[in-house]
Amino acid sequence: MINKILSAESKAFYRSLFIIVAPIALQNLITAAVGSADVIMLSYVGQTSLAAASLAGQVQFVLLLFFVGMSSGLIMLTAQYWGKKDTYSIETLTGIAFKFSCTAGLIFSLAALFCPAFLMRIFTNDDAMIAEGAKYLRLVAPSYFCMSLSQIYQAVFKSIEKVVVVTVITFGALGLNIVLNALLIFGWGPFPQLGIRGVAIATSIARIVELLACVFVASGIKSIRIVPSILFRRNPLLFKDFFKYSMPALGNEFVWGAAFAMYSVILGHLGEDIVAANSVVGVARNLASVLCFGMAYGGAILLGKEMGAGNLAKASADAGRFWRSTTLAGLLGGIVIILSYPIMVRVGKLNASSIDMMRWLLLSNGASIVGAAINTVLICGIFRAGGDARFGFVMDSICMWCVSVPIGLICAFVLDLPPVVVYIILYLDEFEKMPFVIHHYRSKKWLKNITR
Repeated sequence: MINKILSAESKAFYRSLFIIVAPIALQNLITAAVGSADVIMLSYVGQTSLAAASLAGQVQFVLLLFFVGMSSGLIMLTAQYWGKKDTYSIETLTGIAFKFSCTAGLIFSLAALFCPAFLMRIFTNDDAMIAEGAKYLRLVAPSYFCMSLSQIYQAVFKSIEKVVVVTVITFGALGLNIVLNALLIFGWGPFPQLGIRGVAIATSIARIVELLACVFVASGIKSIRIVPSILFRRNPLLFKDFFKYSMPALGNEFVWGAAFAMYSVILGHLGEDIVAANSVVGVARNLASVLCFGMAYGGAILLGKEMGAGNLAKASADAGRFWRSTTLAGLLGGIVIILSYPIMVRVGKLNASSIDMMRWLLLSNGASIVGAAINTVLICGIFRAGGDARFGFVMDSICMWCVSVPIGLICAFVLDLPPVVVYIILYLDEFEKMPFVIHHYRSKKWLKNITR
């Protein structure tokens, strides 16, 4: 009888997980496909343009981490309030998130518009890549502010289980991005041939369309009202909660993302070949990771809803199922990355040195994604569902900035090791923190109802 009950509970969980995760995974796939299309198209323009776009993209990557941190903090609270059926608090928290997010988006837009060369010099000292990257950043600048709004809209849609809507919006906007990329990079038909500038223009147009779609969808949702007046609501308790739970998540994303950006800085100073090879390998990694990362973030919504409704025992049992299934997805993703070598070496016009590096980069990423799946599902999925973002912040601060980044700098610039060896050392960082992360999961300290 117990086995039958457990089996029924498991089936119910996996069914709910699929309903939430499938659209999120599809959204991640679409996003990865657009990034992959950029890489593939630019690789035919030239290796310098490809490498420059890759490094310039780190600016958006850092900003996106801010948005992910804001969104994670927002979802932590709103998913639990959704389980409690408190829509007023969801609206108030959304207004608070908008104010933080828009400020960051405006700062990044102005920086990319007025000092793009300065931003590029952070990542490389190669004059050719700086010049190409600056062209890209000036034209992509408007997209950063649009993202500051659309990312918060989409976080709210996800937390109230309207993930299909988010997928449709993403599909439309990023599908437009791919089409415009092709037209503007190569100058097909009546369109000018703009190369790397075409990628930036296409991205900005797509982000504007995405924002307009979010506003339109929000206007039709009856359960919550996302209107300008929520920006002016004052609720000290909810502001305190948002700050308490969002800031560690934001800090965690920035610590992790800044470390990855530092990896790009290190690689950017080791030459164009390793940067170009990593850009192509990133295509395989992004496509192979859509399922496991979709599960990590999607499952957090389910667990948060259960905790907010007070079903802590069920949330604990579902967390175990959640972890095991995401780990399996990571293993499958790692196999896909390793097996993609025959395809990846035929992408674009890379030189012989970059192609030689690619095999080792794929192998290290195949192993890394397994560790990333386990750590992400626990830190960003299970722990954050219960409002515990502080643990991940502390763990990544220690493991990445006290261990991985210093070792990478020493290996690259003191020991002068080959670029591929430096890359492998950097990208196997996930396994440093895994034992501590698993121990924290077993302690159950993350299992909490954080609503008021």
